[in-house]
Amino acid sequence: MQLIVLLNIPNYYSSYYLFGLQQEFKIKFKMDRRFEKFNNSPILIFQINDRLIVIDNDDPSGINSELYQLAEIYFVTNKLKGVDAYEQKKIKPLFPHYPINVLPLYFKIFGLNLFRYLSFKQVLREIYIYTKRPIYSLNTQPIIKDNFVFFSSHIWKKEFEVNMIRAEFIKFCRKDPRIKFEGGFVPRSDGNNLGFDNVLSNKHYSPKVFSKLSNKSKIGLNNPAVCGAVSWRLAEYLNSGLFILSFPFKIELPIKLRHGKEIHFVESSWDYKTTLDKILNEPYYHEKLSLNAKKYFDKFCTPRAQVKYIFDIINKNNSI
Repeated sequence: MQLIVLLNIPNYYSSYYLFGLQQEFKIKFKMDRRFEKFNNSPILIFQINDRLIVIDNDDPSGINSELYQLAEIYFVTNKLKGVDAYEQKKIKPLFPHYPINVLPLYFKIFGLNLFRYLSFKQVLREIYIYTKRPIYSLNTQPIIKDNFVFFSSHIWKKEFEVNMIRAEFIKFCRKDPRIKFEGGFVPRSDGNNLGFDNVLSNKHYSPKVFSKLSNKSKIGLNNPAVCGAVSWRLAEYLNSGLFILSFPFKIELPIKLRHGKEIHFVESSWDYKTTLDKILNEPYYHEKLSLNAKKYFDKFCTPRAQVKYIFDIINKNNSI
């Protein structure tokens, strides 16, 4: 079993890859002072046979030029289309994934180094977030018989267009008598709900309850996240084999999700009714996309599959 040396302490955004790496490799932590400033960030830096690899799970706010120069390959969760920084030779896209609870592994790898390189407050916050995330499992395909739809989301202060996409979806689901809806916007902690008070939810959902209710949903709405990022709910929807109603991606995937095959793309909130009409009148279409979404996840998106994809690229790069 080959040795992977982690050179920084990433935060929970990288938990999926920690889990995948430990399935295939022996993992050791050795703090590299060059990367200490990346501790508790969404960036995972590791070394294998003196080859430096970066996995950047951050929102698409740009490429870190220092890490790009040092890395042999720079993997990104959100490879924005049409942006020069993301078109550089070393940049490679990743498949959809989501944070999971790997707290025992986190302690096993980093141990007391957590308190050496992170503040006590940072460690406590990471522990809290990890415990709120679901334990990874390869979900079984649900049989969706009723028209229950769950959707809960936060109101983003600087993402008006995305807020409107989600608000219109909530309004549509609440008004259509064919749908049994649960959810809405989570009220903002500052009390400023940016004019969306009429679509607020009176409940707060933990990530575990969120995942449980999402698994029962007839439709999963996928919209662009902050700065055009892909939301981690996309990977959870794929793992659960949901029918995914999605707006076009602003990021690149290694292998595209195809309209009418694994996902149903729409351009406007006006398409919500048309889509619901289609899946109610053509239940086989709903079943086909749900089954194919799950197949896509099982083939490309499991932690082990993603690590295989990463090392296929690393090995290919070595042979060039």
